[in-house]
Amino acid sequence: MTAIGPAWTGWSSQEVVVATLKPGDLVEFETQPEEVRRLITRALRLTEMELGYRFGSDSPDKGGMDCSGSVYRVLRDSGIEAPRSSRAMYRWVVEHREIVPCGPEVHRLDDEAFKHLEPGDLLFWSGTYETGEGESAISHVMLYLGTSKKDGRPVVFGASSGRRFRGTRIHGVSVFDFALPPKGSRSVFVGYGNIPGLRTAPRDPDVK
Repeated sequence: MTAIGPAWTGWSSQEVVVATLKPGDLVEFETQPEEVRRLITRALRLTEMELGYRFGSDSPDKGGMDCSGSVYRVLRDSGIEAPRSSRAMYRWVVEHREIVPCGPEVHRLDDEAFKHLEPGDLLFWSGTYETGEGESAISHVMLYLGTSKKDGRPVVFGASSGRRFRGTRIHGVSVFDFALPPKGSRSVFVGYGNIPGLRTAPRDPDVK
């Protein structure tokens, strides 16, 4: 971790607290295809801008972004035509047969369900807040970055007000711990998948 700390923005009295890493801080970075390295580099640059969490925003110019807005911005800046909302992103990945389903029975990152997880994959949750679309509606998306060289723990990119990074409560566009909801939680980790059109080499053929 190269930086973590607060800043203030004019659009909100909420203190911005974000964390950032360099690409070289990630174990898998140098072995990834060029297109994945570019994507991760763009994501980490956004974590250096001290952007807050702002619902409905996908623009750094507004001082902050929400979860799908931050992911959408990275994809768009990488030349990928992606949907804007987390729910639409999930449908997009499913339609391209890239999704690896998990569900409420998956609570540990060493679960067999994660054997195909790759840096640059999209991660999807439901039930993280009330969407008005029912409990099964996708409500949160983040980008998997890989594992930290410092402690070997998994790291994700996105935006949140309340999720944590290494014990610090984050408010903004940041790197985060990859943490799964505990048993009995209303929130569910639904699954993950390659970004359609990103990788020139397909995922393992046994993933449907």
